[in-house]
Amino acid sequence: MFTRGYLRASTDKQDAERARDMLATFAGEHGQTIASWYVENASGATADRPELHRLLKDAQPGDIMLVEAVDRLSRLPAAEWKKLRAQIEAKGLRIVSIDLPTSHAGMKDTAGDEFTSRMLDAINSMMMDMLAAIAAKDYEQRRQRQAQGIAKAKAEGKYRGRPRDEEKRQKIRELLAAGFSVRKAADLADASPYTVQSVKAEMSA
Repeated sequence: MFTRGYLRASTDKQDAERARDMLATFAGEHGQTIASWYVENASGATADRPELHRLLKDAQPGDIMLVEAVDRLSRLPAAEWKKLRAQIEAKGLRIVSIDLPTSHAGMKDTAGDEFTSRMLDAINSMMMDMLAAIAAKDYEQRRQRQAQGIAKAKAEGKYRGRPRDEEKRQKIRELLAAGFSVRKAADLADASPYTVQSVKAEMSA
């Protein structure tokens, strides 16, 4: 049984590593060591997360995915969350979230105790569904409030939009022109893959 730490931040301006020490300490308090880390800057509302997919590929039955909070794992709409959850369950991977006390028992090795294992999985699955739904709703509500704020600012002639970092975008253009992939260009330019895709689309227009 390996414990795998998953860290995520929504944008490249946020520190995805922020909770690393918290996860490592929590694992130690439960007699576990983080065997591998998966860190990325990507929205929790998208399933296109390379590090999450790498974790799922590496995982073996009985492994633990340790996260700071359920919303670090998912802010996905219901249908996409169900698909992700099915992938997690198919791998035999157990989710433990620091903000979900009912999941903490998952840090124990229940191999050979089928009843306890099934009970933990059933309770954990129910609670994960509830918190994932709350996280998705919170995300949508924040987007709606943001859109309303922008619409109001536009109506009042105050909206200017987010300033673009032209220096960074020029660096991305140069990297793409040199043949680097979107992911590599994002790493080298310290930008999000979304920004690189945007620049690439502009170059192709």
